[in-house]
Amino acid sequence: MSIEIAVVGAHLSGLPLNHELTSRGGVRLRAARTLPCYRFYALAGGLPRRPGLLRVAPGSGHAIEAEVWALPPQGFGSFVAAIPAPLCIGTLLLSDGTTPKGFLVEPEGLHGAEEISRFGGWRAFLASLTATTTA
Repeated sequence: MSIEIAVVGAHLSGLPLNHELTSRGGVRLRAARTLPCYRFYALAGGLPRRPGLLRVAPGSGHAIEAEVWALPPQGFGSFVAAIPAPLCIGTLLLSDGTTPKGFLVEPEGLHGAEEISRFGGWRAFLASLTATTTA
């Protein structure tokens, strides 16, 4: 038995915190998108950079790219126990109809954050930073 968890930022494949999933026996299951009921933020401070996903009313948000991973129960428990505030785990609504656990941000964590929903995902946001510095 495994527990599905959706990630939208630094835990994505190939990014700096992905090892926190793989070292706990995590297996990537699929790419996914949320339903368009989220706003996406680049949180202030900290390295690596981290995003925050905030659920909003239907019709007032965006679909955000995600990856769904499977973790064994023990790995899931130790992973969730290590998540720092203002991030937290909740239930995400995905466009494929599934509802895995996933990262959300507490509203308090949005102070100083930049809304990046228009990018549709963390990788596109990071690419925009690279394009800005090379232009």
